[in-house]
Amino acid sequence: MRYTYYDRIAGDPSGALRPMPIGPMQLVIILLIALIVLGPKRLPEAGKSLGHGLREFKNSLSSMHSNDDDAEDAKQIKT
Repeated sequence: MRYTYYDRIAGDPSGALRPMPIGPMQLVIILLIALIVLGPKRLPEAGKSLGHGLREFKNSLSSMHSNDDDAEDAKQIKT
């Protein structure tokens, strides 16, 4: 059986699907479409805002993780 957009995760008994990696040709096509849609003047600005958004998302995840660790430490201190 051949999967087009998704591949089975090896060793997962639930048969979960995962997205296949993007190849270099697909990445070039995506970048060309972005260049056509946004234009050469707005493309760097869009990349910059995407980078800021990803950084904020990463920081929020790391702060959530540290908050979970703090709560777990507080529980261990109480007992």
